[in-house]
Amino acid sequence: MNRLSISIALAASLAGSAIAAGKDDVAKRLDESATVLSEVMGTPDKAIPNDLLEKAHCIVIVPGLKKGAFIVGGKYGKGFISCRRQGHSGWSAPGAVRVEGGSFGFQIGGSETDVIMLVMNQRGADRLLQSKFTLGGDAEVAAGPVGRNTSAQTDAKMTAEILSWSRSRGLFAGVSLQGATLREDSDDNFALYGEKLHNSDIITKWHAPSAEAGSLLRLLKQYSPREL
Repeated sequence: MNRLSISIALAASLAGSAIAAGKDDVAKRLDESATVLSEVMGTPDKAIPNDLLEKAHCIVIVPGLKKGAFIVGGKYGKGFISCRRQGHSGWSAPGAVRVEGGSFGFQIGGSETDVIMLVMNQRGADRLLQSKFTLGGDAEVAAGPVGRNTSAQTDAKMTAEILSWSRSRGLFAGVSLQGATLREDSDDNFALYGEKLHNSDIITKWHAPSAEAGSLLRLLKQYSPREL
């Protein structure tokens, strides 16, 4: 084997290793997202209200959003979006997203925070499927209520297109992610599906889910199986 052939083989091997490592990272993050949803919804008195989850068009879960500093500082995390399948029970294959920056309003401590967002109408869902949008700018976002249902909650925050919650050190509460930017993560989509896909392609064209998404999709269907 000549030197050029060896270089090509080495490059192919390194590329294959990088793709495998990327898929392992995405699979781990999907499992973490499923764990976050299971643990949050497993305590009904301190969970996302069931009636809000039933009304939601889409859900975004970002496990382990990292904060650069307490109160102020950079924030960065990766997660997934899934939306209800039009005319079917169940949820779409997940698309990968990144969350960057933004203000949490108040902080509940900890260097990492799990974040869950519910998209409450089709307009918010359409905006979320753009390649990039800003919470509080392109879409109205409000801190979500906590409990079994929203009957005792004010109607003010129920008009928001997106409701958001965070969990850190065991405390789960609604937070407003004003100014945070959500972008689709094409690299993670490639690692998960083996091709460059936009989130709009995955979700609106009902791309087949990967095996790694099974646990998360089963939980979503368990907690909210209604058709859109």
